[in-house]
Amino acid sequence: MDIPKARKTRRAPWILAVVGALALIGVTVGLARLRPAAPTVEKASVWLDTVKRGPMVRQVKGAGTLVPEYIRWLTADTAGRVERIHVKPGAQVKADTLLMELSNPDVQLQALEAERQLASALSDFLKLRTELETERLAQEAAVSTLVADSADAQRRAQASSSLQQKEFIGELEARQVTEKSGELEQRLELQRKRLSVVSTSIRERLAAQQSQVDRLQAVARFRRAQVESMKVRAGEDGILQELPLELGQWVTPGVLLAKVVKPEKLKAELRIAETQARDIQPGLKAQVDTRNGVVEGTVARVAPAASQGTVRVEVSLPDTLPKGARPDLTVEGTVELERLGNVLSVGRPAGAQPNATVALFRLMPGGDEAVRVPVQLGRGSVNAVEVVQGLSEGDQVVLSDMTAWDAVERVRLR
Repeated sequence: MDIPKARKTRRAPWILAVVGALALIGVTVGLARLRPAAPTVEKASVWLDTVKRGPMVRQVKGAGTLVPEYIRWLTADTAGRVERIHVKPGAQVKADTLLMELSNPDVQLQALEAERQLASALSDFLKLRTELETERLAQEAAVSTLVADSADAQRRAQASSSLQQKEFIGELEARQVTEKSGELEQRLELQRKRLSVVSTSIRERLAAQQSQVDRLQAVARFRRAQVESMKVRAGEDGILQELPLELGQWVTPGVLLAKVVKPEKLKAELRIAETQARDIQPGLKAQVDTRNGVVEGTVARVAPAASQGTVRVEVSLPDTLPKGARPDLTVEGTVELERLGNVLSVGRPAGAQPNATVALFRLMPGGDEAVRVPVQLGRGSVNAVEVVQGLSEGDQVVLSDMTAWDAVERVRLR
């Protein structure tokens, strides 16, 4: 007869289930705590630089052109038609070199009319002067006659007075002679005053007529100058750089006829970004790359206003320039602002501005992982910028544009 055995309690599946659940929870928590994998960036596609301590030269750079120090613009003084062109651009010219000839019959007629009016005014002036001189001479003759008559009357009055005292003539006759002498003296005084008035009037009338003549002479000179200006001359020794006209073309007053330059003395006109030009002052040193050599220069003038986002900076250059330097040649210039001493500096990150805070990826020592860190920048230069806070000497940072990875804090350089 079989004896029934007691059934053992089966606990193992429950224990396994609990252990499995705990393990699953632990794995889930562990995975949740893991950092997401850093995206990989090709190391050859980014620009790395090392933070260093030492001197830093602040510079700004801009493109520009070579411009002559002296330019003579020749413009039309009067309207006219281009009849002849004697010289083409690029030719060496003297001050009296005839460049072109214009024609305008109206200008010539105006000059002839001005000459006619001047000749008429001169004739009137000579006629008036003759008439006034004749009048003055007649008045002087009258005064001279009265002087003689007055002197004779005074002698007769003295003689009559002496004869009256001797009772050779009567008192009435003596008084008549004396009164006649007094009358002549008064007439002489009046005639002398009249002579003075006539002389003053002559000067004033001649001066008025002379001013009219002078005015017409100025008009005639102006008209002659207009006629002469239609023969366009260089006016200065140099090279004819521009002559933008053709035969038969009609020009109006003020239109550009030609441009004469002196190529032996050139300057550089640089266009510096307005955000970088605030520290540029006259007298600063500059270097200009003419593509055939680099020359030293000095900032001569800074434009008072910006134009299209740039500021024009004029750099004076030495008299001797590299071969090939000529007007309108494209150049690049670098202006030295200042030299800093013992400062932390790094290459200028893409899109970074001086005195700003930027986020840069710093390469971890001994690894290939770069972590985003905030960096405070200071004074800037063309290719470098001062590091105020956030980096240390020897740190390597990514200077390339990393906007594609703005959403991550770490990248792996491969």
